[in-house]
Amino acid sequence: MAHAMINQSSVTTFILLGFSEYPHLQSPLFLMIMAIYTVTLVGNPGIIVARKINPKLHIPMYFFLSHLSFLDICYSSVFTPKLLEILVVEQRTISLKGCMAQFFFGCACVITEMFMLAVMAYDRFVAVCNPLLYTVTMSHQLCALLVAGSYMCGGLCAVILTYTLSELSYCRPGIIDHFGCEYSAIISVSCSDSSFSQMTCLVISILSEGSSLLITMASYVFIVITIIKMPAKGGLPKAFSTCTSHLTAISIFHGIILLLYCVPNANSSRILVKVATVLYTVLIPMLNPLIYSLRNKDVKETVKRLISSKLHSHSI
Repeated sequence: MAHAMINQSSVTTFILLGFSEYPHLQSPLFLMIMAIYTVTLVGNPGIIVARKINPKLHIPMYFFLSHLSFLDICYSSVFTPKLLEILVVEQRTISLKGCMAQFFFGCACVITEMFMLAVMAYDRFVAVCNPLLYTVTMSHQLCALLVAGSYMCGGLCAVILTYTLSELSYCRPGIIDHFGCEYSAIISVSCSDSSFSQMTCLVISILSEGSSLLITMASYVFIVITIIKMPAKGGLPKAFSTCTSHLTAISIFHGIILLLYCVPNANSSRILVKVATVLYTVLIPMLNPLIYSLRNKDVKETVKRLISSKLHSHSI
């Protein structure tokens, strides 16, 4: 016990290697990630503002989408500023408490987004399969409950996983071969038995990923059946168009998450883990507003109106 306490107290900061093995890529990576992060910080608040000012967007789908945009801002901001920092400074360190905080907020946001995408799939199921009862079924109370449930699930899972990590001992030199405190990267620098934490992570990953995918797939099975039964000249194109944006977002998000956690834990695959983490912490938050706004004329019209009003006010 005393030995474990000494080990744990021996590390107060971690060294993040980031992409230091590729020094010639540091500047291009910084510029690229800064550009993507800027688009994220403009596009996602744009979706939220567009919903606020356009009455046509005061429907459940855009209520969920505004929360998705909020989550994208949050979990991109958990990792990206630190990544940008270690690309330009030589002192690539993060405190033990800072590392745990980064993991907690990142984990909470990702799991919450997982469930939010499942909630949006259920919303599309009701809209396509029961259009006449849509407004009654997707009441304000139910929408608020589904969103609150998503946040609670994400927060609870993050608390449990962060607690199991905080109970581990971390030995010197405390070098993390990553740009942030991702789960497998933290586990790799632990010098105590991490089997309980890993089992907990496996159970939570299977339950969260499995349940969200099950809800999503079940919703889309019923949607496809309903669309097939529709008359050719009826609402087929409209029904399909309401789902394509969401399907695109789901495919990218779950595809990258599954890629990340299916990668074998070997040194040769560390670069793949880093790249996959960049994709879901930096790229996905930028893509979501583009995916949803580019396919929706109401969102595009609202954004155009907002930009023109700002330009007009500046010209005056």
